[in-house]
Amino acid sequence: MLKAPQHLLDALHQIIPNGELVAQQLPQTSISLWLIPPVFSNDRLDDEVIRRIWNDTPYWIFCWASGLAMAQWLMAEPHHVRDKVVLDFGAGSGVVAIAAKLAGAKRVICCDIDPISLDACRENALLNDVELEYLDDLYKTEQVDVLLAADVLYDQCNRFFLDEFLKFSPTVWVADSRVKNFTHPKYIKVDERSATTHPDLDEANEFRNVSFYKTL
Repeated sequence: MLKAPQHLLDALHQIIPNGELVAQQLPQTSISLWLIPPVFSNDRLDDEVIRRIWNDTPYWIFCWASGLAMAQWLMAEPHHVRDKVVLDFGAGSGVVAIAAKLAGAKRVICCDIDPISLDACRENALLNDVELEYLDDLYKTEQVDVLLAADVLYDQCNRFFLDEFLKFSPTVWVADSRVKNFTHPKYIKVDERSATTHPDLDEANEFRNVSFYKTL
């Protein structure tokens, strides 16, 4: 059994004392990630731990439904990123970036403002034997061929990124389970897929439907 990276465990324990990380293969992919155990969501958490989770959510300990759906899609339709320079915005665990690299992207950049998320991306890249690049600020990036963004619109404050993305890539794909539709003159809804956050958080069925949007 693989041993979880100590620095990720240390970061996790700052939020969830005694939390664990286990290398888990994601459904319908060949990708494995360091995630909390599937049984964890059934454990009882005291009020202080819940407060810390809400105030400083360690997004990288889950593979969120939209990220999983986008990773599955990339593996099934690799031509979208093959031989291209790709940026994964709000990378979290790095699942989308890893899928893009496995799908044949020439270069893949993980972009996340959370340094622990970038550490998780590095460890998950090692776990899957792929080489990624890492960036802590979208505005430091170069022009890329494709920009991918999964589960970043959950907060209304993030909607402005839909315009910002266009400054860095002519082709943007957005996957989101929290926003069923949005009106933007540069984007169109092109698909809807079903996926579950992993480990399963027993979320409402509506959050298992992932909408895909693409730039016109």
